[in-house]
Amino acid sequence: MSTSPPRSGSVPAELVARIARGDRAAFEQFYNALSPLAFGLIRRILRERESAEEVLQEVFWQVWKDAGTFDPSRGNPEAWLITRARTRAIDKLRSMRRKENMFPTTLNEALAEGERAPEEPAAIAAEERRVVEGALRELPVAQRQVIELAFFGGLTQAEIAVRTETPLGTVKTRTRLGLERLRGLFKARGLDLP
Repeated sequence: MSTSPPRSGSVPAELVARIARGDRAAFEQFYNALSPLAFGLIRRILRERESAEEVLQEVFWQVWKDAGTFDPSRGNPEAWLITRARTRAIDKLRSMRRKENMFPTTLNEALAEGERAPEEPAAIAAEERRVVEGALRELPVAQRQVIELAFFGGLTQAEIAVRTETPLGTVKTRTRLGLERLRGLFKARGLDLP
């Protein structure tokens, strides 16, 4: 299997349509192409290999079951998968925090700087890091902070408001403005932001 990351649009939407029809070969091809990307993201959010592997399995089970809901007009298969992977990983992180009855930990600074898990293929990590860091650097500091806390830290907007001692409405505005700007930056680079 190649370790180079799939380029935007490199996994054809037809592959997902074939999965929706129960095509196991298409599912295997989809998994082989995108599981390293999804696992890298999940691993960075959870920081635990075992939990990340469990979530990865859940994500691809969801792909198998929900492939018929994929709408190519709303984004490419990579964005569709990454949205599911991120959502599942954050759900798992919140569940783990509730079980441990602990206050959310601070954002891992190495994670914010783009440190990768040792198992993540170097080419994928380098490309993701380059794109994300470049886009985040172009945001105002306040917008970047709320997006990093939500994306990497798995915090809700209410939790971010408490953590940063900022009014909830301000957090919501910063998040919205930051995401709008990121969408524009990614679009300019030919990428999709879910």
